[in-house]
Amino acid sequence: MRTRVVFVLLTFFFSQLFSNILAQERAEWMNTEKMDTIFHTIMDQVERDGHTWQLAKDDRLLLVITDSTNNRMRLFTVIENASNVSQNEMRLLLEANFHSALDAKYSIYENYVISVFTHPLRELTEHQLVDACGQVLNLAINFGTTYSSTGLIFGAPDTKESAPAVPKKKKGKRS
Repeated sequence: MRTRVVFVLLTFFFSQLFSNILAQERAEWMNTEKMDTIFHTIMDQVERDGHTWQLAKDDRLLLVITDSTNNRMRLFTVIENASNVSQNEMRLLLEANFHSALDAKYSIYENYVISVFTHPLRELTEHQLVDACGQVLNLAINFGTTYSSTGLIFGAPDTKESAPAVPKKKKGKRS
């Protein structure tokens, strides 16, 4: 009997503790209202329509789409019509996604080359959102030159220091 009472009390105590911790975490989660406040602080122009934004910074348009139900957000800007980009430059974009495009990446959307940042919405921090805006803008600005989202570059694309070699499959019997 005494063990049951202790068990019930401990269960109640821990459930209250975890409930309070979860409530505190939820209060700190990113949401569209917090994003809107941040955008108004760092952007030149902000237009919101529900879960989407059109932002302007230094004469460049950024678009933001959020999906609270699926806990996702996407921030991007259009760079160039993909049909105007050579095969060689497309390869450079893919290499940049490994070496110099850090959290933001180059992508193609509806036949346009874009720079894009995606992230789980709730887990996004204010610092990450502000940094993502800068990285998306930097990739657009640096298209055709350094293809970098920041000053940090991992390895050099044309050296052995770049991506590690992928082991080739051995021919013959499997062991």
